[in-house]
Amino acid sequence: MTTITITDPILLKQFAEAQVPITFRDPDGNVLFTGGEMIGVPPDGYVPPISEEELKRRSETNRSGIPLSEVMKRLRGER
Repeated sequence: MTTITITDPILLKQFAEAQVPITFRDPDGNVLFTGGEMIGVPPDGYVPPISEEELKRRSETNRSGIPLSEVMKRLRGER
């Protein structure tokens, strides 16, 4: 992997404000690189492996187990 350090403040601001993915072009408009990924956003055309009906059914199912707060207490050795 090659690492490129960017020091130009204007370019750094553009990166901070950009929505990914980002396409890099040279001055003539030629694409140099396109990359990045939206975190938490599925790609266009993604079809979940579980139907909406199944997701709804699962969300309505009675849950068993212990609350996360109880798990954390046990991990810390508290009782």
